[in-house]
Amino acid sequence: MSHPSAKLFVGLAASVALISFPGCRSHHFPQHPSNYREFAYVSNGGSNTVSVYDVVNMRLDRELQVGQSPSGVTANPKRNEVYVVNSGGSQGSISVIDTEKNAVVATIPVHKQPYFLDVDKDGERAYVANSGSNSVSVLDLGTRREIAEIHTGLGPGLARISPDGKSLVVTNRLGNSVTVIDAKSGQVRKTIDGCPGATDVVVMTDSTKAFAACSAGHQIMAITLGNSEGKQVAVEALLAVGRSPISLALKPDGGELFVTNYDSDSISEVVTGTNDVGGAYMVGSRPVRGLVSPDNSLLYVSNFRSQELTVYSIDDGKRTGSIHVGDGPDALAFSSDGYLLFVVDARSSDLAVIRTNTGTPNIGTLFTLLPTGRQPNAIAVKAFQQK
Repeated sequence: MSHPSAKLFVGLAASVALISFPGCRSHHFPQHPSNYREFAYVSNGGSNTVSVYDVVNMRLDRELQVGQSPSGVTANPKRNEVYVVNSGGSQGSISVIDTEKNAVVATIPVHKQPYFLDVDKDGERAYVANSGSNSVSVLDLGTRREIAEIHTGLGPGLARISPDGKSLVVTNRLGNSVTVIDAKSGQVRKTIDGCPGATDVVVMTDSTKAFAACSAGHQIMAITLGNSEGKQVAVEALLAVGRSPISLALKPDGGELFVTNYDSDSISEVVTGTNDVGGAYMVGSRPVRGLVSPDNSLLYVSNFRSQELTVYSIDDGKRTGSIHVGDGPDALAFSSDGYLLFVVDARSSDLAVIRTNTGTPNIGTLFTLLPTGRQPNAIAVKAFQQK
């Protein structure tokens, strides 16, 4: 199996450059106070840069030099900061971007081959899976330093903190396992085998359960996290989906989970409360990412071996249309109000901007394309009011 999102878990993406319509703005866009700021940040693995986009004025604002082979990008929910994971070199690092200045203000050393970073809901701690060191770095974001290193299974790709801050769930891609860690003590509670090529993971909003994608097979693992009622960490179910499930998209209301099955050209729908797989639906060529609209009605799916974004109606249970974007659509993110959808096009090295409430039947239309650096692979959005 060879696909960009799986390789993004081991630090890869794709290349070239397109066009821009700088300063293009419509009176139909939402109006904001004069001190409102919103930026999108795209990591460019082949340029060692981050492209910064002014979302209010819809233009490329600047390029920031970061570390070697940047991959994951994450916004802090409380601080006006964005964190970029630099995967290359003998030691990985995290670049800290001050979003008010749009400047790199610190670099935090971690360990070998980190790819993603997750931040707790209070914006105080960050967790970085170091794939080449078989460990997770715990970062204090206030002092900007590593305060602990926790050993995991082989080749951890992603560490996800639960909303209640009690459980850290780590997918061990090379170890074919999932490790659950007590986030307060740093102690491993349990490592669960039987998830070949474990990649993506999501945690339910009530922090009682996690779902992990077993990308080297055709299953999703449902895991009880055991935070209450005396329950222990355990496998709740193994759910059969399509071939090579690589990405998981949870509805904002938590009721359903959507799985992108890369080698089946399909998505699978999972009812999270009962662990029932509702069905599989063909979407496009090599789906890699999914993202549910804020109102829980639509699922947007990026199909890497195409120039198309598929739109799936959740209530109707069917594909409702597609939107033409750049080549190799991959990472997805909404603007803070959900009015815009950003699509990172890995092959054509551009960012597609989609207006979500237009088209027929209101599935969205392409508004513009903005250039990125080489091999763009991840995106984060941060909005705030300038003091």
